[in-house]
Amino acid sequence: MAKKRSGGGLTGTQQAAKFVGVSVLSGAVLAGIALPAFGVLGLAAKGTVEGFDEIPANLKTPPLSQRTSILDARGGQIATVYSRDRTVVPLADISPYMQKAIVAIEDSRFYEHGAIDLKGVLRALNKNATSGGVAQGASTLTQQYVKNVFVEEAGDDPDKVAEATQQTLGRKVKELKYAIQVEEELGKKKILENYLNITFFGQQAYGVEAAAKRYFSKPAKDLKLEEAAMLAGIVQSPSRYDPVNDAQEAKKRRDTVLQRMADMKDVSQAEADRAKATPIKLKVSKPKNGCITAVSGAGFFCDYVREVFLSDPVFGKTKEERAKLWNQGGLTVRTTLDPQAQQSAQASIKNHVYQSDKVATAVTLVQPGTGKIMAMGQSRPYGFGTNETQINFSVNKQMGGSNYGFPVGSTFKPFLAAAAIEGGKPPTQQYPSPFEMDYPTTVQTCSGKPWVNVNNESLENENESEHGPYPLKTAMEKSVNTYFVQMLGEIGMCPVAQMTDKLHVVQGNGAKLPMVPSALTLGSTGISPLNMASAYAAFANRGTYCTPVAIESIKKPDGTALPVPKSSCSQAMSQTTADSINTLLRGVTDSGTGALAGLSDRDNAGKTGTTDQRKNAWFVGYTPNLSGAVWVGSPTQSVEMENITIGGVYKEKVYGGEVPGPIWKDAMTGALSGLPAPNFVRVDIPDPQPKDPPADTDDPDANAKGKGKGGKKHRPGGGDNKPGGITVPPNPNISIPPGVIGGAIGGNWP
Repeated sequence: MAKKRSGGGLTGTQQAAKFVGVSVLSGAVLAGIALPAFGVLGLAAKGTVEGFDEIPANLKTPPLSQRTSILDARGGQIATVYSRDRTVVPLADISPYMQKAIVAIEDSRFYEHGAIDLKGVLRALNKNATSGGVAQGASTLTQQYVKNVFVEEAGDDPDKVAEATQQTLGRKVKELKYAIQVEEELGKKKILENYLNITFFGQQAYGVEAAAKRYFSKPAKDLKLEEAAMLAGIVQSPSRYDPVNDAQEAKKRRDTVLQRMADMKDVSQAEADRAKATPIKLKVSKPKNGCITAVSGAGFFCDYVREVFLSDPVFGKTKEERAKLWNQGGLTVRTTLDPQAQQSAQASIKNHVYQSDKVATAVTLVQPGTGKIMAMGQSRPYGFGTNETQINFSVNKQMGGSNYGFPVGSTFKPFLAAAAIEGGKPPTQQYPSPFEMDYPTTVQTCSGKPWVNVNNESLENENESEHGPYPLKTAMEKSVNTYFVQMLGEIGMCPVAQMTDKLHVVQGNGAKLPMVPSALTLGSTGISPLNMASAYAAFANRGTYCTPVAIESIKKPDGTALPVPKSSCSQAMSQTTADSINTLLRGVTDSGTGALAGLSDRDNAGKTGTTDQRKNAWFVGYTPNLSGAVWVGSPTQSVEMENITIGGVYKEKVYGGEVPGPIWKDAMTGALSGLPAPNFVRVDIPDPQPKDPPADTDDPDANAKGKGKGGKKHRPGGGDNKPGGITVPPNPNISIPPGVIGGAIGGNWP
């Protein structure tokens, strides 16, 4: 630290510093052109300061980052998200006390000087030289504003922030030139408005509007004298003068501001004294940022909206462009989420599956014909605590979901049936459907090279009383595994793969379904609930599939609209095929495996599914105007749902129709309340005489052991209170570590 000479003179170093500082700053201000060449003092040396003329003439002012509001379809707020909590307001909406306070304490000669206060520079240099340190700064509000612009432009990049705030002569000169430009172009009132909107007030609050709401829960226009003085005092050191953590230090600083205002004749001494006598009275509003604060359990939908924004090219060609736009914020995002449907889905989830249960559930509702996501929720809340998660069980991995989705069991069978009917099979098609059978020796694939049953794989139905011949309607209602495997053996796998491609059905990791019988018959492959709900919505929409969408509109801070992704609709099957599937699946909810899910007051259809070892249970169903998928299971696929308590109710065995079915029923009932109840277009499919009585859902021996012919035995494909899918052998090409989220994935096994 430099010392004064005896006798009060300055050292040579101090004199040089004073000369250099004043010469550089005043020379630039007065000339407004190039800095004088101070080569002897090192100012022009490489790496110290750019030539004044070489600095770009125009300050690029980035839009200020603000909070983004995410709204539901009716305009209600779901959540606010931001990288910086800020709401930009005009000067007219900022208390006059606040305007006077910030000028008094930060730059009392603001209205008298230009970009630089030369008197302030001299005063600061003299005081600093006398003290031997840095006791006083000399930056004007204009210079501070320019510095904040540099910081704002740096965003969250620590290297850029350090560069924007480094204490070097080069940065100060750059700041100076832009301050000159700002003074000429904006004028004092606009500079003050910009400054008050950009500066940091601590407690995550950027700009005076956010600060007023954070500390006093009121808008900036309503700030009282003592409140405005406190906020103005924070700016110099937000951590030191934080009134939340150190009220005493904050009051000292506030009183300093009040006295400065009195000295400047902004208020009378009496007013300042009365304000000083007032204790600091905070009414703190805690910041509510991010999807974790979303209402009605919509945190995962909120996060899905963010993922859509960051991944869709409509919002920017590159990921970096999209992220910058999102972090800049200030957007009003109106979504497709229907508050009635969301509340109904979340209430049903809460009623049937507890957060603390060993298993979880996820529910997704989609509107046929538009692709709009109407509801999305799950039993494990969005968060970081016990039994909370940030993984969205309803969506694919790339959108924040599980690694592989979850095996869907017999809810896959309608896709196979649709492919068969679309290919010319009648909806009355019969197959022998024995209790047990070998997989076909070969099954045709799209490549022309058939799948071969090299391991003598076999499968069986739920119990020995289930054997055909069965027509399709009965086979669908009872979810007869051998029927659908015989159907696949006859039509081949390619028509099924083509149908699921048209329905955009993919594995949870985004890959296409594997060309193996287990995946294309018994649903052994992991798929997400959103994917299933959207595919079933095509049945409801008479064969037209629409891609799911979550965003209705987006407005920028100035009110202009951004383009948003639109649903793309295409005909996946003929109307007759879809009508046939609707008629078949209506039987499932009328008297089949999904009877517990059936809606009594409107046309509805659906399919149950329960996978091997009861690790997953599903119900996917729909009405003509709403489609929904419900999954119940262990996110880690580690829990077999037998002798288990779910939602406070003991279950000896969990079936697709018994646990997911009622969740679907309650969610749909509330979501559709008050809405029209249109009917499906029916196809005349004669009711066959049942050969066997339906399985007793309460029969503890329902899961009868098969008497196979050797080779691997595949348990039933789900549906009517029965486990579905198969026991999937390990895939030597894929390693799934313990605890990985998601279900089994398809591989080259039957």
